[in-house]
Amino acid sequence: MRLDVVSIFPQYLEPLKLSLIGKAAEDGLLDLNVINLRDFTNDKHRKVDDTPYGGGAGMVMMPEPWGQALDSVNSDAEKRPVLIVPSPAGAVFNQQMAYDLAEEDQLVFACGRYEGIDERVIEYAQENFRVIPVSIGDYVLNGGEVAVMVMVEAIARLIPGVIGNPESLVEESHSDVLLEYPVYTKPASWRGREVPETLLGGNHHRVARHRRDEQIKRTAARRPDLIMKLDVDALNRRDRDALWHNGFAVHEGKIVPKAQLDWATGAGTDKPAAGRKAD
Repeated sequence: MRLDVVSIFPQYLEPLKLSLIGKAAEDGLLDLNVINLRDFTNDKHRKVDDTPYGGGAGMVMMPEPWGQALDSVNSDAEKRPVLIVPSPAGAVFNQQMAYDLAEEDQLVFACGRYEGIDERVIEYAQENFRVIPVSIGDYVLNGGEVAVMVMVEAIARLIPGVIGNPESLVEESHSDVLLEYPVYTKPASWRGREVPETLLGGNHHRVARHRRDEQIKRTAARRPDLIMKLDVDALNRRDRDALWHNGFAVHEGKIVPKAQLDWATGAGTDKPAAGRKAD
């Protein structure tokens, strides 16, 4: 995969040369290029911004340097590479988007600064790129570089060969909606805190069930919105029991908070089987 990042602060992207992403670039799995937007200016001050038409606070990034920079990284006009523009007004970045973008041959990131990039640059880019404004959360940063580092790491690690053990991608948070289960290592006892006994017994079925229960428990506590996205048809009886004990129930084919149910009847609700021990 080819990754091009355009910024007025190329040194901000130096951390991309570290760890697994940097190694993947060294091994040829990634072609990572950081481009200085100021290299496409024509004045001695290398100016990239000016005052906004219509007035207002702040400065706006000028179109011509951006036009030239994007022209320089457009390696496949026929296929139209993806241009990602970090923006609080963009679609929210998530794991599914990371998977989708990891399938692309080339991604270009445009790191805006100040009050943003002249809108005409976005309009122009749509002629040669598939433009996607993307937000990493409901807050505002000084520029796009931090957001780009987040997205590059999330995307690049999904490319075959970047992560040493591909199985780790399957079991982590958001790979199946639920958050990842808690993990432990030696020693089994540390400062009065014990590793759950189930994980020490060697029974793989019980370990898998324990971890699934912990995923449901953690997700229900931290991200209840994700619980509602679970596929009801894929839930087994143990899953439904775990949901029940963590404040949710399957009711009329949907997952709902138990507080919304009519306890007078409980009609249509999957309650846990009485007296059954969970694995």
